[in-house]
Amino acid sequence: MNTGSNHRRWLLALALSICAACDAATATDLSGRVVKIADGDTFTLRADDGALVKVRLAEIDAPEQGQPYGSRSRQALAELVSGEYVRVVVQDIDSYGRTVGRPYAGDVDVCAEMVRSGSAWAYQKHLTDQALLTFEDKAREAKRGLWSLPETDRVPPWQWRWQDRQNPARVADASCAIKGNINSRGERIYHMPGQDNYAATRISESRGERWFCNENEARAAGWRAARS
Repeated sequence: MNTGSNHRRWLLALALSICAACDAATATDLSGRVVKIADGDTFTLRADDGALVKVRLAEIDAPEQGQPYGSRSRQALAELVSGEYVRVVVQDIDSYGRTVGRPYAGDVDVCAEMVRSGSAWAYQKHLTDQALLTFEDKAREAKRGLWSLPETDRVPPWQWRWQDRQNPARVADASCAIKGNINSRGERIYHMPGQDNYAATRISESRGERWFCNENEARAAGWRAARS
């Protein structure tokens, strides 16, 4: 029996299995150019194969549109990735069909930078990277970004969404499903079912926001259509 030959074959098999594992890991990466920013933790990527892919940033949660700091969080993400070629390390596909992952713009870890700048929270419910908690603590201590807001305005997005779901004034008539939102600049914008930001838009009637049954009603009340 040729022990040396068997040993070499074993080493070759081991090397091939390692390469296969590397290829499998790489296959979960997604690359392309960012073509649209939805909010502070979601963007659309035109992948290398031409497909449009909606990406939800993993392990962080940014303020919702209509929530204090929501627009500035979106702007912070736009400054990092809008028009940029990025690589996304994919972790999952969420219940909305979005690709969940950690994007990198060159050497910049986008999720970490959003938390470090005070533009998003570490999403503790889905957290695996404990360093994000350290970045959040330092941003809070330095009062960066959303941490400069009054304490009453620093509501974690997951809590904001929960409070919105408890709102008894949510739409009672399914035919009146147009959302009349007021953004942080005071602009009155209505969102139609099926538009990109429809699901993420929350209606707070205590802030003067409301539901509409048709577009004519919304325009007559002073709202304009959301730009798609």
